[in-house]
Amino acid sequence: MLTTERSASSFSEALKSDRFVVTCELNPPKGVNLDALLEKAEMLKGTVQAINLTDSAASRMTMAPIAVAHLLRDRGIEPILQLTCRDRNRLALQSELLAACALGVGSFLCMSGDPPSGGDHPDAKPVFDLDAVALLRAAHMLEFGRDLAGNQLDGSPSIVAGAVVNPGAADLDLELRRMEEKVEAGASFFQTQATYDPPAFERFMERARGFGVPVLAGMIVLKSGSMARKVNCNLPGVSVPEAIVQELEAAESPPERTVEISARLIREIQPMCAGVHIMAIGWESRIPEIVRGAGLAA
Repeated sequence: MLTTERSASSFSEALKSDRFVVTCELNPPKGVNLDALLEKAEMLKGTVQAINLTDSAASRMTMAPIAVAHLLRDRGIEPILQLTCRDRNRLALQSELLAACALGVGSFLCMSGDPPSGGDHPDAKPVFDLDAVALLRAAHMLEFGRDLAGNQLDGSPSIVAGAVVNPGAADLDLELRRMEEKVEAGASFFQTQATYDPPAFERFMERARGFGVPVLAGMIVLKSGSMARKVNCNLPGVSVPEAIVQELEAAESPPERTVEISARLIREIQPMCAGVHIMAIGWESRIPEIVRGAGLAA
């Protein structure tokens, strides 16, 4: 049987432990120069338990993350491979899951994906043969030795499949029902949309905790007050409190204040969930400072 080797410090083992898990994400390049990405990944080794690799995020074409995931694993860095339904039908999605596992990559974040119309190839034809729930179900079936059509596999992969959830969704009841469907389909962890309101996040977690699946709270690193206002305008379900916006606008040193705010928010949400997923968007060098400020340094 084909299995993915996992060490005691792997992402899957960290999720099962009492340790507060820290993950982040990196975007593969639009091109073949991986120097900057690999430099960032090496810098983050020891600070984060795993690194998400995005799948042409926001429908902007980049290198397929499966290649980067394999290279990170060779460097002793745990990758989480984002896999979206936007560009592939069920044949290609299952094929990619198997290929990644054959390369030793076994952790995935299953997502529907943004429509191509908002990306840099707006005329690209969207696929969406499956949605995130069906993709999770496909991954679960592969683990049990069958494909979506019921055909038997020659060797079953070991897969850790996660999904996304939005604690600030306008219809939280619907979002939680969708979350429950993802759990039933095989989701073994969740990463949330960015959250900046600990009391509101706790209200979400009071209900989500009942599913018994680890939740990593998402956090976009806010570089300035203007960025915070843009997040409020452009990301549905994400709300940066006005107090944080003003704190950033009044900062003499925005980078230092960004680190302080991010660390403070992590400390506040730490008792509520299993970990945090940091989206630094170019400020990955600040992640170790944020993690130390939150009291989570190894």
